[in-house]
Amino acid sequence: MTPSPAEADLIITGCTVLVHDDHERIGFEEDAAVVVRDGLVEAVTSAAEAVGLAARERIDARGQVAMPGLVNCHTHAPMVALRGVAEDLPTDEWFNDVVWPVESNLTEKDVELGARLACAEMIRGGVTCFADHYFAMDAVAAVVDECGIRAHLGEAFFSSQGPQGREKSLDFALRNRGGAGGRITTTLAPHAPYTVDDTDLAATAALAREHGLPVHIHASENRDQADTSLARHGRTPIEVLAGTGLLDTDLLIAHGTGILDRDLPVLERATGRVAVATAPRGYLKFAWPDTTPVRALYDIGIPVGLATDGAASNNSLDVWESMALTALIQKSTEGDPRWLTARQALHHATLQSARAVGLGQSVGSIAPGRRADIILVDLTGPHTQPVHDLAATLVHSARSADVRTTIVDGRILMRDRELLTLDVPGVVGELGERLPALLDRSHGKRIQEYDT
Repeated sequence: MTPSPAEADLIITGCTVLVHDDHERIGFEEDAAVVVRDGLVEAVTSAAEAVGLAARERIDARGQVAMPGLVNCHTHAPMVALRGVAEDLPTDEWFNDVVWPVESNLTEKDVELGARLACAEMIRGGVTCFADHYFAMDAVAAVVDECGIRAHLGEAFFSSQGPQGREKSLDFALRNRGGAGGRITTTLAPHAPYTVDDTDLAATAALAREHGLPVHIHASENRDQADTSLARHGRTPIEVLAGTGLLDTDLLIAHGTGILDRDLPVLERATGRVAVATAPRGYLKFAWPDTTPVRALYDIGIPVGLATDGAASNNSLDVWESMALTALIQKSTEGDPRWLTARQALHHATLQSARAVGLGQSVGSIAPGRRADIILVDLTGPHTQPVHDLAATLVHSARSADVRTTIVDGRILMRDRELLTLDVPGVVGELGERLPALLDRSHGKRIQEYDT
């Protein structure tokens, strides 16, 4: 598309642009320019053609790759406050002995400060959108509005809260969808089939259909959950989702490392509505025996987006690392060095991740009419040179710290590694003062019991 001669808001010039062709294959346009107007990509053109175009702001991006911003498809952003407090534990002890007792202390201020720190970490790591599943989400929505990132937000609930939990999740979703100038989308957020009963799951599915809302849930997180569900109920967690109508909604399933062969036909019938988010670092850390079955899901048309989970289990909100680990673990799991390729990993990191959070028509690629969610990655460092295969360099050599600039809706949130919308030292100082009260477990309470 030829750019308009009228003044653009932003022109990024001299870069290599990651693009998708009509068959959704990854490619690269060298010595290119991206023209941004009104928060949208107006054109991807040559650097030479951009020389004479007027713009309010220009970025000389020679030596850099312009990529669609990364999407963190499943996290609990405020849990950065718990980074490192529950280490080297099996899943049940991690929940019951540390995390759920600590979370009974959470205040809205703790959530706000955690969200600020998390957004700073993600913006610095090239994440332009995140799907968050947590508590006190009005505080997270306010942070998103202020700092400029994009988010897909859901207020988590358990059946132990009674109908009020489900009603609160719905109220949050209806009040906040379309917020932050359209950067916030919302979802209903039942925690999981083992903490939300079938009645509540069915009611959630009905609310999703009635109000046109998606649903974000943990399900078949690991093999133990699948085996326990079969032993207790004669159904896998995926079959529970089908039986309660959730597979008839736009559904994002977190983790899915316990998805069994018998689940695949069930999921295939929901193709076009269901996506899975994979966060491989946490699976390694918990020593789960399986990982998300990316290849099997690919074969039935289910998109798999990249995620980090919360920093309490993953220690990091680094989606770049998730991209590299997904590629490596899939090769090892499948015993096939041809799967996943670097180009396939980049597809998961871009278009598939956008689709997973329901934004596949607006973000996930740099093309005319798409939202201008763009990151600039510096490949001039010694660890990325020489470049023989650009896709492989991005996935296996580059790091999140190589992201120089992060742009959302055409607004620069980080330029040359400097955050422009968040005060990290201030957040760290205030959060540090609150940690003793947050981490106190002497009360003996838990917000929930992990029993799978």
